[in-house]
Amino acid sequence: MALGHRLSLHSRAGGPFGQRRRGAVLIPPIERIAQTGSTNADLLARLAGGEHVGEGHWLVADRQTAGRGRLGRAWGDGQGNFMGSTVVHLHASDPVAATLALVAGVALARTVTTLAPMVDFRLKWPNDVLVDGAKCSGILLERTGDAVVIGMGVNLVSAPELPDRPTACFADKGARVDRDRFADVLAVAMVDALWTWRQEGVESIVRNWLPLGHPVGTPLHVSEQGIDGFFDGLAPDGALRLRRDGGETMLIHAGDIELRRPVAEGN
Repeated sequence: MALGHRLSLHSRAGGPFGQRRRGAVLIPPIERIAQTGSTNADLLARLAGGEHVGEGHWLVADRQTAGRGRLGRAWGDGQGNFMGSTVVHLHASDPVAATLALVAGVALARTVTTLAPMVDFRLKWPNDVLVDGAKCSGILLERTGDAVVIGMGVNLVSAPELPDRPTACFADKGARVDRDRFADVLAVAMVDALWTWRQEGVESIVRNWLPLGHPVGTPLHVSEQGIDGFFDGLAPDGALRLRRDGGETMLIHAGDIELRRPVAEGN
C-alpha cells in the first residue's frame, strides 16, 4: 500500500483544479494485489460484508480475470495496464450519483494529460477516453447502498480486441506510462474532481469536461434507442444534448453512445 507520497499535478483544462491545488498533495491509499477476478466485485463484496472501505481507497490489480464494462461487456486485461477501483460514499447534499461518471472522466483525462501529454485524446460522453477514435479506457460505476464503486481499466501497454469497436493503447502512440505512477496520479485527480463535484456542483464538472470532449457537431448514435444525431454540448446537469436532423434537441441522461462517421457527399 502506498500512502504519504507527495505529487504535483497540473490541469490541461485549467479552472478550479489548478487554482485550488498548487504544489504537493498527499496521495490517497492504494492497495495493490497480484490478481483477482474484478476489483469492482471485490470492493462491492467488502462493502456488502460490512467492511468499512474509506472514500478514496483504491484497489489496483496486476491482472484481472473477470473484468467487465458497461452492459455486461467483458473487459480484457494485460500486464502493465491499469485495472483499479475506488469508493465514493454518498452524502445527502451530493449531486446525483450518476454524474460521478463525468467526475471519473475528468479525473482520467487530467491523468492522461499529466503522464502522456503527447497523446491526442478525447472524452466520449460520459467517460470513455478515445485516441484517434479508438477506445483506450473503460469506466464502470456500481452502487451498493450509499456507496458507489468506480472501476477503471486503461490500456497503457496493450489493447484488448473488442468485437464491436476499435481499441488502442498509449504505448502504440509513443507514451510509456508506468502503471503505479498512473495509479498515484489518478488517485489525486479523483480527490480534486470529487471536491469540485461536491463544492461547486455538476455545472463546474461539465465546464471542465467540455474542452476535453468530442467537438460540437460530432455525429453520434445512441445504441439502445437506435437514434442518430449530432453532439450539441452538455446540459447543466450533465445530460448529453443530441441535435436531430430536423433541428430539435434531445437530452440523453443515460445510454451507450457511438461516434458515427459522416456520410460523404454524393453517397
